[in-house]
Amino acid sequence: MSRGSRRWRTGRRASFAHALRGLGSLIAGEPNARWHLAGLLLVVALGVLCGISKGEWLAVLLASGLVLVAEAMNTAIEALGDAISPEHHEMIGRAKDVAAAGVLLSSLTALVVGVLVFGDDALRLLS
Repeated sequence: MSRGSRRWRTGRRASFAHALRGLGSLIAGEPNARWHLAGLLLVVALGVLCGISKGEWLAVLLASGLVLVAEAMNTAIEALGDAISPEHHEMIGRAKDVAAAGVLLSSLTALVVGVLVFGDDALRLLS
């Protein structure tokens, strides 16, 4: 194995380790991320119980992943803003608000996907 190949693999391992550390930080430090993760686990359980199709799985998992990615980006923007300026700064506040709006929009999208995928099953259970 060449030195360049070894260096490339070592760099990829380090990048993966950083990403895993970030995931741990997100889950440990952000209550909202834990709520989103709990929601994902609930949706997966519902999907198994309802026997949803491959296409429905795709929609549910993409929507759920979108929420978790938005939460991660929101958390990163908040942390960076706090590090740059611990006191209130109008533009940092705006960036934080827009990032939070991204979480809200992705959550609403996931809700719509959930209603489309599970709505009929939910109505049958309630009636």
